[in-house]
Amino acid sequence: MLDVNKVRKDFPMLDGKTMSGHPLVYLDNSATTFKPYAVIDAINDFYHNYTSNIHRGEYELSQKADTAYDSVRKIVGDFINCDEKEVVFTAGATNGLNIIAYSYGLANLKAGDEILITLAEHASNVLPWFDVARRTGAVIRYIDLDEEGRLLPENLEKAMNDKVKIVAFAAVTNVLGYIADVKKLCRIAHEHGAITVVDAAQSAAHIPTDVRDWDCDFMAFSSHKMCGPSGVGVLYGKKALLDAMTPFTFGGGSNARFEKDGTVILKDTPEKFESGTPDMEGVIGLGAAVKYISRIGMENIVEHERQLRKYFMEKLASYDNVEVYNPHGDTGIIAFNVKDIFAQDAASYIGSQGIAVRSGNHCAKLLHNVIGVTETIRASFYFYNTFEDADRLLEALKTCTIENCIGIFF
Repeated sequence: MLDVNKVRKDFPMLDGKTMSGHPLVYLDNSATTFKPYAVIDAINDFYHNYTSNIHRGEYELSQKADTAYDSVRKIVGDFINCDEKEVVFTAGATNGLNIIAYSYGLANLKAGDEILITLAEHASNVLPWFDVARRTGAVIRYIDLDEEGRLLPENLEKAMNDKVKIVAFAAVTNVLGYIADVKKLCRIAHEHGAITVVDAAQSAAHIPTDVRDWDCDFMAFSSHKMCGPSGVGVLYGKKALLDAMTPFTFGGGSNARFEKDGTVILKDTPEKFESGTPDMEGVIGLGAAVKYISRIGMENIVEHERQLRKYFMEKLASYDNVEVYNPHGDTGIIAFNVKDIFAQDAASYIGSQGIAVRSGNHCAKLLHNVIGVTETIRASFYFYNTFEDADRLLEALKTCTIENCIGIFF
């Protein structure tokens, strides 16, 4: 059982902060999350006690940094159930998905091959494939979603054919918060000879991740959405695939040697993908975040978000001024609009009440083809949110009128 009040003491951003003159309620966790002292302290420890470059020094400080940095591969590997050699540190989920697209996609796709995605994808799992398709002559096709915007295995089965080489989808969609049956989707793709790319940016911090059970070929997620620092993330790939890939960035740290005739001998996986001085403190902070979340327990996170969502949706059912686009969602993400009010105006009013939510298309600019609106307000709960937070949002929605929205500007 999660003791939320105890957990909240771990986060400095939850210690008496205000916004617009009100106690802060933070419900923008799908955009980024607050950082616990455990993460902040780990980064500060690096800055205060052993700042140095890694894999380049024979002195004690550098060796201590080596150990701290390298240990995070195993921490992450245990968290997602893979070998540490299958963990590539990146600049975030977007960077990881681009590595897959350009290092794998460009080398393995040809004219007429097909890439399957969905209309619910974040731009980071769409735009790289658009570009790779243009460069290779491959074709982008969309897997049908059901009437709620879910990706169902049977719809992937209908979309598959022998031309499909890559199936890319989110484990949890970032606007509607639906959980995909990743294991079944991967099995269907593999039965037709395709490889799978899983965007885990919205799932890694909210549901258990087991890449071996899923049998996905590639997966990417970000640190900052799971209580870690920004600017760092993880690319998982099956080692045989990573070994066969050529990086699309080169530099110091990724090569074993190079000669003046152009000969380049790269390091082994995963180091060959990590050219240049890495985000050392970011990786160390990521390791601290993974350990912290593991102590909280993924099962506790899942259950707490479920309870918050259930509580909020039951109360919201009596409101006739709010339209929800994912009433049967699986996670703490709730996408809605206040009727007759622009999403940005309503979100601004909600913000004036001390409540942080996001409005817009949330980088999922194709989703309007499914839900019929181009912009929504997104509230996203996490394990440190409370039922009182839900009540505060409900109260703000009750008073979110056109007159009150205009009133915050004049």
